[in-house]
Amino acid sequence: MKTINLILRFGLELAALAALGYWGATASASPAVRAVLGVGAPVVAAVFWGMFVAPRARIVLSSPVRMGLGFVVFAAASVALATRGHTQMATTLAGLALLNTVLMLAWKQDQPIFRSPHQAERR
Repeated sequence: MKTINLILRFGLELAALAALGYWGATASASPAVRAVLGVGAPVVAAVFWGMFVAPRARIVLSSPVRMGLGFVVFAAASVALATRGHTQMATTLAGLALLNTVLMLAWKQDQPIFRSPHQAERR
């Protein structure tokens, strides 16, 4: 079950990026703005994830904070889907993200992977 939860986490991450890209690409704006938002929104989310949420994040935060920030990304993706009329998909994404986050914390699957001994000392 723990392996399935980690696979779910990865799938949710990809779904969030896709949802944010879809949101940007379907904005009611000029084609240039849609292109920028369609690429920019998932890139911003991926950079944020890599800096704060990923197991090898550049900035090491406590597990509850990291998991909370990860859930914020999932929530933003859910809101993005809902604003485009995909409420069932948005609800499913949010529900699975909440379940996954709770299980990550309960099963202690949220531990960071330190890049260097210096990072481990700062924690």
